[in-house]
Amino acid sequence: MTLIDKKLLEKILYHVEKPGRYVGGEHNMVLKDWQSVETRVALAFPDIYDLGQANLGLSILYELINDRPNILAERVFSPWHDMEDALREHHIPFFSLESKTPIKDFDILGITLPYESIYTNVLNLLDLSVIPLRSEQREAHYPLVIAGGQACFNPEPMADFIDAFAIGDGEEVIFEIIHTYQEWKSQNQNKIVLLNNLAKINGVYVPSLYEVKYFDDGRINKVQPFTEDIPKTVLKRISPALPAPIKKQIVPNTQIVHDRIAVEIMRGCTRGCRFCHAGIVNRPVRQRNPKDILEAIDLGVKATGYEELSLLSLSSSDHTQILDITKAVYEQNKTRRLSVSLPSLRIESFSVDLMDELKELRPGGGFTIAPEAATDRMRAVINKPLADEILFETVETIFDHGWLNLKMYYMIGLPGERMEDVEAILDTARKVQQIGKRRHGNRIRVHVSIGTFIPKPHTPFQWANSEDPESVQDKLDFLREGMRQSKIKLSYNRPDSTLLEAWLSRGDRRLGQVIERAWQNGAKFDAWDEGFKKEYWYQAFEESGIDPGFYINRQRQSDEIFPWDHISTGVSKEFLLEEYEMSQREETRTDCRKGCHVCGILDCFSDIRPNEQEVYWGCP
Repeated sequence: MTLIDKKLLEKILYHVEKPGRYVGGEHNMVLKDWQSVETRVALAFPDIYDLGQANLGLSILYELINDRPNILAERVFSPWHDMEDALREHHIPFFSLESKTPIKDFDILGITLPYESIYTNVLNLLDLSVIPLRSEQREAHYPLVIAGGQACFNPEPMADFIDAFAIGDGEEVIFEIIHTYQEWKSQNQNKIVLLNNLAKINGVYVPSLYEVKYFDDGRINKVQPFTEDIPKTVLKRISPALPAPIKKQIVPNTQIVHDRIAVEIMRGCTRGCRFCHAGIVNRPVRQRNPKDILEAIDLGVKATGYEELSLLSLSSSDHTQILDITKAVYEQNKTRRLSVSLPSLRIESFSVDLMDELKELRPGGGFTIAPEAATDRMRAVINKPLADEILFETVETIFDHGWLNLKMYYMIGLPGERMEDVEAILDTARKVQQIGKRRHGNRIRVHVSIGTFIPKPHTPFQWANSEDPESVQDKLDFLREGMRQSKIKLSYNRPDSTLLEAWLSRGDRRLGQVIERAWQNGAKFDAWDEGFKKEYWYQAFEESGIDPGFYINRQRQSDEIFPWDHISTGVSKEFLLEEYEMSQREETRTDCRKGCHVCGILDCFSDIRPNEQEVYWGCP
């Protein structure tokens, strides 16, 4: 084991921004004796501590692994620029937060990949850790590098750098991966044996065991395993029921985003919004029962002292017992001054009673809704039908209940979008503002947030092209001027900053060389507005001889093989294509709970579906 010079490290910390990012020692942190365990896992979130420590998936794995006596888990977050410069200047290999052990000395490095714009940070993290970037360069004495998270449903752009991907719910498969590693290590075999054994675990994809063949025009001809004993398709793993809530959430020593208790009340969504990646890859719905939610909240408050709570899901108001939950949370915590937020509320599932409860749980807070589109036609295209009358009635109720701050989310650049659809966003915002002013005068604040649509893998819109940034910018300029005149706050991402996500989200294995060259050119922290430098990426594409327009400008043919077709979410490609064709006809599909549309999920996972009385799945 390599020892870090802790006196030198202490001197460095006096000269960097937010040294609390690197010191550890937080309340509820777990520090185990390295000599008392068999396997050591570094859990990495490749962005700064301020963002990574709030990641629920990492926190779940951290507690699950450390609950096992023969394994330890320690955390790793990307250092900010000043800390990286100091590490490189003093030749200090990057280290874990808990024991300050170099990452290269761990057995397994598990990396969370929640989104594509984090990829160059992964390479930077490996380089800082003195670990070879490419899987083929890492011999058996280096850590096994695995990755999981939402972005892994198209693993191909990172295939050259990751040994194995956990597809789906990581908590369901992590101990099988660790056990396979332990058996391999005890037998002192070469790395290819380990990779072959990992590939036989359901839900684990080992890219080096698959070959990709291309047509002359760049489209994929086939993706197939090199040997017959490796599965042709990797089906995601799911937890039949949600994992146990975190018992002892870490309380940071420095401020982070979402600095509060987080309790997942439901996973998955039955609504079927056609742009939504999370809604597809997290099927089926699994919801936590109210009793377990209340126990988790009580444990969380006692273990952390937090006075703020977030009940997490893709659509919290769709939980079948959400009103009972909010009432019980209020009764349980009314003497604790606990403030509660429910992100991702659906307008269609609002009720006056629910608003009354939310007002009690979060006095003085704001309210957020996500219509996504402002015309009936576009709402049909994206399968998020919502009549204007219902929207405005809901807004009236929100303001009538005393809320003064309302935020609305919309998207532009959607397939089939016309300028009148963009103009309708401004018209709707102005009407909402007028409704609020009639009740509260100039005290109300309306905030419109605009996202640029990006076609995502495993969604009905995976066949669509991305709108060019210049056209998107014209639409944003129109909205910005109109909102300015009406004194409505507008926020949005720069169109060129969404280019990277558009390139990588539907990228193939050839983009690995582009990612590596971009990192060599200086790309990192691409998810940050000030971090993304498109010139680094255009240079990388040019140096790699790859046309970036191939990945964003063209509409895919219905029979095209996608880079991710050998990764299965359980939702069939035929169902997704049918949905895409329905969107072009401006037809909608009802919520799954009103009748099964045979997407494929139940066929794939019927053998592990629990009794309805035990766990609600939201499937007919």
